[in-house]
Amino acid sequence: MTINYIDSISADDLPATFTKFFVESVSVGFPSPANDYLESPIDLNRYLIKNNIATFLVRVSGDSMIDANIANQAILIVDRSLEPKNGSIVVASLDGEFVCKRLQLKPRLCLIAENPDYDPIYIQHSQELDIMGTVTAAINKFE
Repeated sequence: MTINYIDSISADDLPATFTKFFVESVSVGFPSPANDYLESPIDLNRYLIKNNIATFLVRVSGDSMIDANIANQAILIVDRSLEPKNGSIVVASLDGEFVCKRLQLKPRLCLIAENPDYDPIYIQHSQELDIMGTVTAAINKFE
C-alpha cells in the first residue's frame, strides 16, 4: 500500500458545507419506515476533524488494509496529535517509505496489515520508523 500526501487541513479554513442528517439510524438488516423529520444539518469537516492544526489527509493505494475498511483510493484523516497506542491504525514512515498499518507495540514492535495476504512487518533495530499520525477515519467511495 502506498500513500499519497494530499494536504494539511483545518476545519476553520474550509467552507461550511452542511449535509442533511436524519434523526433515525438506518437498519442494515430488515428495513424500517423512514422518518419525515431531520436533525440539524451536519458539517462533515467538524464531525471528522477534532484537531484542525494537527490533521492532514492522505490517499492510499493498495489493499493491505481492506479488512479495516480502508479500500484502495480511500482518503485517510490522520491526526498527528493523538498518541499512537497498541492496535492503533497509523501512517508511518519506514525507512523513508510511507505505509498505513496497524501498530503492534507488544510483545514485539511491528506493523500489521489488515489483509491475510500480507505478512507483518517486524521492525529491526537497523530500521528507521517514524509514526506520522493516527488514522481517525477513512473515506471510501463506492461508485
